[in-house]
Amino acid sequence: GGQVLDPFAGGSVRGIVAAYCGRRYTGIDLRAEQIAANREQWTTIAARAPNDGERPKPAWITGDSRDLADLAPDLAADLIFSCPPYADLERYSDDPADISTMAYHEFRAAYFDIIAKAAALLKPDRFACFVVGEVRDKCGNYLNFVGDTVQAFREAGLEYYNEAILVTAVGSLPIRAGRQFASGRKIGKTHQNVLVFVKGDGKKAADACGMVEVDE
Repeated sequence: GGQVLDPFAGGSVRGIVAAYCGRRYTGIDLRAEQIAANREQWTTIAARAPNDGERPKPAWITGDSRDLADLAPDLAADLIFSCPPYADLERYSDDPADISTMAYHEFRAAYFDIIAKAAALLKPDRFACFVVGEVRDKCGNYLNFVGDTVQAFREAGLEYYNEAILVTAVGSLPIRAGRQFASGRKIGKTHQNVLVFVKGDGKKAADACGMVEVDE
Protein backbone atom coordinates (compact mmCIF):
# COMPACT_ATOMS: atom_id res chain seq x y z
CA GLY A 1 0.00 0.00 0.00
CA GLY A 2 3.01 2.33 0.15
CA GLN A 3 3.41 5.17 -2.35
CA VAL A 4 6.32 5.09 -4.82
CA LEU A 5 7.39 8.27 -6.64
CA ASP A 6 9.41 8.04 -9.87
CA PRO A 7 10.40 11.45 -11.27
CA PHE A 8 12.03 9.93 -14.39
CA ALA A 9 9.46 7.40 -15.58
CA GLY A 10 11.07 6.68 -18.95
CA GLY A 11 9.92 3.05 -18.89
CA SER A 12 7.13 0.89 -17.52
CA VAL A 13 9.09 -1.64 -15.44
CA ARG A 14 9.22 0.20 -12.11
CA GLY A 15 5.51 0.97 -12.22
CA ILE A 16 4.53 -2.59 -13.12
CA VAL A 17 6.77 -4.14 -10.45
CA ALA A 18 5.45 -1.69 -7.86
CA ALA A 19 1.87 -2.71 -8.71
CA TYR A 20 2.70 -6.42 -8.48
CA CYS A 21 4.27 -5.76 -5.06
CA GLY A 22 1.05 -4.06 -3.92
CA ARG A 23 2.48 -0.54 -3.95
CA ARG A 24 0.89 2.57 -5.40
CA TYR A 25 3.09 4.18 -8.04
CA THR A 26 3.25 7.65 -9.58
CA GLY A 27 5.67 8.20 -12.45
CA ILE A 28 6.39 11.48 -14.24
CA ASP A 29 7.90 11.81 -17.71
CA LEU A 30 8.12 14.71 -20.13
CA ARG A 31 7.34 12.65 -23.22
CA ALA A 32 3.67 11.93 -23.91
CA GLU A 33 4.60 9.05 -26.24
CA GLN A 34 6.59 7.36 -23.44
CA ILE A 35 3.70 7.71 -21.00
CA ALA A 36 1.35 6.20 -23.59
CA ALA A 37 3.77 3.30 -24.12
CA ASN A 38 3.98 2.70 -20.35
CA ARG A 39 0.21 2.53 -20.07
CA GLU A 40 -0.07 0.21 -23.07
CA GLN A 41 2.54 -2.15 -21.62
CA TRP A 42 0.71 -2.22 -18.28
CA THR A 43 -2.58 -2.99 -20.03
CA THR A 44 -0.98 -5.82 -22.01
CA ILE A 45 0.65 -7.41 -18.98
CA ALA A 46 -2.34 -6.90 -16.70
CA ALA A 47 -4.62 -8.65 -19.21
CA ARG A 48 -2.53 -11.82 -18.90
CA ALA A 49 -2.40 -11.86 -15.10
CA PRO A 50 -5.06 -13.33 -12.81
CA ASN A 51 -6.39 -11.30 -9.88
CA ASP A 52 -5.04 -8.11 -11.39
CA GLY A 53 -8.00 -6.13 -10.11
CA GLU A 54 -6.57 -6.47 -6.63
CA ARG A 55 -3.39 -4.63 -7.60
CA PRO A 56 -3.13 -0.83 -7.55
CA LYS A 57 -2.92 0.51 -11.10
CA PRO A 58 0.26 2.53 -11.78
CA ALA A 59 -0.31 6.22 -12.43
CA TRP A 60 1.83 7.80 -15.14
CA ILE A 61 1.68 11.56 -15.63
CA THR A 62 2.98 13.56 -18.59
CA GLY A 63 4.91 16.57 -17.37
CA ASP A 64 8.20 18.12 -16.29
CA SER A 65 9.36 16.90 -12.88
CA ARG A 66 10.58 20.40 -12.12
CA ASP A 67 6.83 21.07 -11.72
CA LEU A 68 6.29 18.14 -9.32
CA ALA A 69 4.53 20.26 -6.72
CA ASP A 70 1.86 21.16 -9.31
CA LEU A 71 1.71 17.74 -11.00
CA ALA A 72 1.23 15.78 -7.77
CA PRO A 73 0.29 18.35 -5.09
CA ASP A 74 -1.16 15.85 -2.60
CA LEU A 75 1.44 13.10 -3.01
CA ALA A 76 3.30 11.89 0.07
CA ALA A 77 5.87 9.31 -1.00
CA ASP A 78 7.06 6.32 1.01
CA LEU A 79 9.85 5.67 -1.51
CA ILE A 80 11.54 7.56 -4.34
CA PHE A 81 12.81 5.08 -6.93
CA SER A 82 14.11 6.19 -10.32
CA CYS A 83 16.67 5.87 -13.08
CA PRO A 84 17.39 9.32 -14.52
CA PRO A 85 18.90 10.21 -17.91
CA TYR A 86 22.68 9.76 -17.82
CA ALA A 87 23.32 13.36 -18.87
CA ASP A 88 23.51 13.42 -22.69
CA LEU A 89 24.63 9.79 -23.10
CA GLU A 90 21.28 9.14 -24.78
CA ARG A 91 19.16 11.96 -26.17
CA TYR A 92 15.49 11.14 -25.65
CA SER A 93 13.82 13.95 -27.60
CA ASP A 94 14.33 17.35 -29.19
CA ASP A 95 12.28 19.13 -26.53
CA PRO A 96 14.49 21.87 -25.03
CA ALA A 97 12.93 21.09 -21.63
CA ASP A 98 14.29 17.53 -21.87
CA ILE A 99 17.36 17.53 -19.64
CA SER A 100 19.07 14.92 -21.84
CA THR A 101 19.44 17.65 -24.49
CA MET A 102 21.28 20.06 -22.18
CA ALA A 103 24.95 20.86 -21.65
CA TYR A 104 26.12 19.24 -18.43
CA HIS A 105 26.12 22.41 -16.31
CA GLU A 106 22.48 23.01 -17.33
CA PHE A 107 21.61 19.35 -16.89
CA ARG A 108 23.16 19.37 -13.42
CA ALA A 109 21.16 22.42 -12.28
CA ALA A 110 17.87 20.92 -13.53
CA TYR A 111 18.76 17.52 -12.05
CA PHE A 112 19.46 19.00 -8.61
CA ASP A 113 16.17 20.90 -8.81
CA ILE A 114 14.18 17.76 -9.64
CA ILE A 115 15.80 15.79 -6.81
CA ALA A 116 15.00 18.61 -4.38
CA LYS A 117 11.37 18.73 -5.57
CA ALA A 118 11.02 14.93 -5.23
CA ALA A 119 12.68 14.90 -1.80
CA ALA A 120 10.19 17.51 -0.60
CA LEU A 121 7.38 15.02 -1.32
CA LEU A 122 9.09 12.15 0.53
CA LYS A 123 7.77 11.40 4.01
CA PRO A 124 10.17 11.61 6.95
CA ASP A 125 12.05 8.40 7.80
CA ARG A 126 11.87 7.00 4.28
CA PHE A 127 14.32 5.89 1.59
CA ALA A 128 15.15 7.12 -1.90
CA CYS A 129 16.92 5.00 -4.52
CA PHE A 130 18.49 6.13 -7.82
CA VAL A 131 20.18 3.89 -10.37
CA VAL A 132 22.96 5.86 -12.09
CA GLY A 133 26.22 5.30 -13.96
CA GLU A 134 29.23 7.41 -14.83
CA VAL A 135 29.36 9.10 -18.23
CA ARG A 136 32.18 10.88 -20.03
CA ASP A 137 32.39 14.33 -21.56
CA LYS A 138 33.43 14.95 -25.15
CA CYS A 139 37.12 14.79 -24.14
CA GLY A 140 36.68 11.38 -22.53
CA ASN A 141 36.78 12.55 -18.91
CA TYR A 142 34.23 11.37 -16.36
CA LEU A 143 31.61 13.98 -15.42
CA ASN A 144 31.22 12.63 -11.84
CA PHE A 145 27.52 12.02 -12.35
CA VAL A 146 27.46 9.50 -9.50
CA GLY A 147 29.10 12.00 -7.14
CA ASP A 148 26.74 14.75 -8.26
CA THR A 149 23.76 12.49 -7.49
CA VAL A 150 25.05 11.98 -3.94
CA GLN A 151 25.59 15.73 -3.56
CA ALA A 152 22.11 16.53 -4.93
CA PHE A 153 20.41 14.30 -2.37
CA ARG A 154 22.55 15.66 0.45
CA GLU A 155 21.66 19.22 -0.52
CA ALA A 156 18.01 18.10 -0.52
CA GLY A 157 18.37 17.03 3.12
CA LEU A 158 18.93 13.27 2.77
CA GLU A 159 21.85 11.16 3.94
CA TYR A 160 23.83 8.70 1.81
CA TYR A 161 22.80 5.29 3.20
CA ASN A 162 23.69 2.41 0.84
CA GLU A 163 25.38 1.62 -2.42
CA ALA A 164 25.01 -1.52 -4.51
CA ILE A 165 26.62 -2.41 -7.82
CA LEU A 166 24.30 -3.58 -10.58
CA VAL A 167 26.32 -5.75 -12.98
CA THR A 168 25.03 -5.29 -16.50
CA ALA A 169 25.32 -7.51 -19.56
CA VAL A 170 28.87 -7.73 -20.87
CA GLY A 171 27.77 -7.79 -24.51
CA SER A 172 30.50 -6.59 -26.88
CA LEU A 173 32.62 -5.06 -24.09
CA PRO A 174 35.42 -7.69 -24.32
CA ILE A 175 35.85 -6.79 -27.98
CA ARG A 176 35.83 -3.04 -27.36
CA ALA A 177 37.79 -2.97 -24.09
CA GLY A 178 41.20 -3.86 -25.52
CA ARG A 179 40.93 -1.27 -28.27
CA GLN A 180 39.73 1.44 -25.85
CA PHE A 181 42.49 0.72 -23.37
CA ALA A 182 45.20 0.65 -26.00
CA SER A 183 44.14 3.95 -27.58
CA GLY A 184 43.12 5.98 -24.52
CA ARG A 185 43.69 3.85 -21.40
CA LYS A 186 39.93 3.83 -20.79
CA ILE A 187 38.70 0.93 -18.66
CA GLY A 188 35.65 -0.96 -19.90
CA LYS A 189 32.64 -0.49 -17.61
CA THR A 190 29.95 -3.12 -17.08
CA HIS A 191 28.08 -1.86 -14.04
CA GLN A 192 25.75 0.80 -12.73
CA ASN A 193 25.54 2.27 -9.23
CA VAL A 194 22.42 1.76 -7.11
CA LEU A 195 22.48 4.63 -4.61
CA VAL A 196 20.20 4.65 -1.57
CA PHE A 197 19.51 7.70 0.59
CA VAL A 198 17.48 8.20 3.75
CA LYS A 199 15.38 11.14 4.86
CA GLY A 200 15.53 11.05 8.64
CA ASP A 201 16.20 7.94 10.71
CA GLY A 202 17.44 4.84 8.88
CA LYS A 203 16.08 2.41 11.46
CA LYS A 204 12.60 3.96 11.29
CA ALA A 205 12.78 3.95 7.50
CA ALA A 206 13.64 0.25 7.54
CA ASP A 207 10.75 -0.46 9.93
CA ALA A 208 8.39 1.42 7.59
CA CYS A 209 9.37 -0.94 4.75
CA GLY A 210 8.03 -3.94 6.66
CA MET A 211 9.51 -7.41 6.83
CA VAL A 212 11.45 -8.82 3.90
CA GLU A 213 12.43 -12.43 3.26
CA VAL A 214 16.04 -12.91 2.18
CA ASP A 215 16.85 -16.25 0.53
CA GLU A 216 20.31 -17.66 1.21
